[in-house]
Amino acid sequence: MSDSAPTGVPLYRDRSRSVEDRAADLLGRMDLDEKLAQLGCVWSTRLVEDGAFSERLAAERLAFGTGHVTRIAGSTGLRPSEVASFANRIQRWIAENTRLGIPAIVHEESTAGFMAREATQFPQAIGLASSWDPELVQQVAAVIREQMRAVGAHQALAPVLDVARDPRWGRVEETYGEDPYLVSRIGVAYVRGLQGGDLASGVAATAKHFLGYGLSEGGMNHAPVQVGPRQLREVFARPFAVAIREAGLASVMNAYNEIDGLACAGSAAILHDLLRTELGFDGVVVADYFAVRLLESFHHVAADRGEAGMLALEAGLDVELPQTECYGAPLRERIDRGDVSIDLVDRSVLRALRIKLALGLFESAEVDAAGSAQAFGRPDQRALARRVAARGMVLLRNEQALLPLDPGIASLAVIGPSADDPRLLLGDYSYPAHLEIMYEAKADELPNILPRSREQAFAPGPYFGPISTPLAAIRGAVSPATRLHVARGCELSGDDRSGLREAVDAARRAEVAVVLVGGKSGLTPSASSGEFRDASDLSLTGVQQDLVEAVVATGTPTVVVLVNGRCLALPWIAEHVPALLEAWLPGEAGGEALADLLFGAENPAGRLPLSMPRNVGQVPVYYGHKSGGGRPQAFGAYIDSESTPLFPFGHGLSYTRFEYGALEVSPRRAAPDQTLCAEVEVANTGDREGDEVVQLYLRDPVASVTRPVLQLVGFARVGLAPGQTRRIRFLVDPAQAAFYDAAMQLVIEPGELRFQVGASSQDIRSSASLRIDGAPRRIGVASPDPTRVEIL
Repeated sequence: MSDSAPTGVPLYRDRSRSVEDRAADLLGRMDLDEKLAQLGCVWSTRLVEDGAFSERLAAERLAFGTGHVTRIAGSTGLRPSEVASFANRIQRWIAENTRLGIPAIVHEESTAGFMAREATQFPQAIGLASSWDPELVQQVAAVIREQMRAVGAHQALAPVLDVARDPRWGRVEETYGEDPYLVSRIGVAYVRGLQGGDLASGVAATAKHFLGYGLSEGGMNHAPVQVGPRQLREVFARPFAVAIREAGLASVMNAYNEIDGLACAGSAAILHDLLRTELGFDGVVVADYFAVRLLESFHHVAADRGEAGMLALEAGLDVELPQTECYGAPLRERIDRGDVSIDLVDRSVLRALRIKLALGLFESAEVDAAGSAQAFGRPDQRALARRVAARGMVLLRNEQALLPLDPGIASLAVIGPSADDPRLLLGDYSYPAHLEIMYEAKADELPNILPRSREQAFAPGPYFGPISTPLAAIRGAVSPATRLHVARGCELSGDDRSGLREAVDAARRAEVAVVLVGGKSGLTPSASSGEFRDASDLSLTGVQQDLVEAVVATGTPTVVVLVNGRCLALPWIAEHVPALLEAWLPGEAGGEALADLLFGAENPAGRLPLSMPRNVGQVPVYYGHKSGGGRPQAFGAYIDSESTPLFPFGHGLSYTRFEYGALEVSPRRAAPDQTLCAEVEVANTGDREGDEVVQLYLRDPVASVTRPVLQLVGFARVGLAPGQTRRIRFLVDPAQAAFYDAAMQLVIEPGELRFQVGASSQDIRSSASLRIDGAPRRIGVASPDPTRVEIL
């Protein structure tokens, strides 16, 4: 291999050569300081002095370059053009003042939209999943890609592919729910939208958190996970495997937890043997924030930061985020002592260089700062935010067809602490909600989480974008003659009941009362869900339940709207309130989307991506439990409660009605490698146009190891006019039924497979069986082909 292209340009800068050749050439030119710099990271705000980029601090902290720059947009109050200008200044300094001029990756957060001032704030992830609409989620991710690239950001720390089965965990709202198939389909759509057709014009997606993070002891963040190797692979690793295989996933982030004594950030069994060897991942692994340091301070598997860095590097963790603490001098000391092989360093540096080359940073690290604002604040982006929020809201109950309301209603009460507060529509990784950890939290509440910029130009706010509250949207939706009676009623927390009387008076004066209750998502102590905000009680916080009961007691027909990231247990409300609507954390256009559903401009078709428990004592409760689970033996219920969920996975109502025909499957006898076909007709028998989410489930009645009683293997969101009938055809890879047998071999076993189709995991409308013939078929990786859907 030559050192330079024929023109004299170094080979690593020759875009006609392959990424592999260029990365290898560049690696061969680097000294140890330059290599270690590529495995580290610097906070963007630690390059700021006197309100501007600091040459002095850059010389101190970027002397050999850096792998990543942490969150310019997500740590400051800079506007898009200012974010782009600051990113350009960093890249220019590196290009002009380091020997090899290796550009930095600027990473940002994007769970619910690009976490940046003036960026579109979409619904939190659980609301995206509730749409059961991967194509729409891909459009959301494409907006995020456009906005991030416009300001010089190249890697998003999303999507969250954790399968969430414990609603006590505060981060459930960041996930796509409890089912590995649904998480996979939404996750693949997100990765494709973010990375685009070519990573050189895309943003690197970072799937997190590898692995098992959503099944922690007691639902507590970072707590140990107790899970066997079979379930670990079949459930929790599966969305990652699918994203790797189908979407070319560029990056993975480790989980904070440990599994059977192995801390994920320092485990080669997890980050190398499982992730790379079994699942075939060949991208870059980045650390969740401070995860390398936590091997010493939290998991206590390392005596000091040097050993923590050594363990993480050996495990295959390539880049330390959000700042270099263990991969700098402490790791260098271990290398100099001979404790760490330079081959391990080169392995990770090569991965870090490959992704930078794939992103096109050596050709275009800087962006058009003046034109960056054009990617923000457009009407089409706002319309998409409104559309996806509406499609993700779930109508849980609607007795006597109370909804939709007539926009010309004579009087309406709008009650509750979530009715007119824009902050409550945002998830914990939305802007500016996340930045409360800098501008609101006291110094002793979250020490050392984020560096706080006191520079006026960079101060993080609060800066709220154009967020429509439910009350404002309701005012805009009703007739000018409608009398609105508004009362807050109570706060989200605390025991102050003094506002209940005003709420009761408002309800008594109205034909219908809309009560908006829920919680606040975030990372500070004032939040009731989000990262760090786990709960042992799944009831409404404060006296909100009392507020609902007081309004219901007036006799006024009542609609309860849940504006919350947590999957609550609300048995009294589910029994006594005529209409119940789950709005989740719907983002900047959430108020308008809610009004669209309340007054019938949109027909609800969101479906639950997780089961809602009756009480916290049921947890974990999820539909895909193993044979022998899900109910106590022999009476089938607890002594004080039913064992079934309050509302099951896949549940959601409509303003119209749908009827299903008989499920037809073929062939009746199939080989283990033969595509399986399941078809059903669905008709809209109501008087409104609407969407039905047709859900296909699979059951293996007899297997060599215990199997789930039901598993989702396909779904289709189908729009139907009144009186219209459509035939939905599902083409299923038999590997959807594969499992790890007693010898931990991934196999498709012969025998009966039973398909079931319905409107939820408990509302099954039709079933049919077929048989797989032949000998057990071994397959290579737990990533079957996705079920193809044809709507005829």
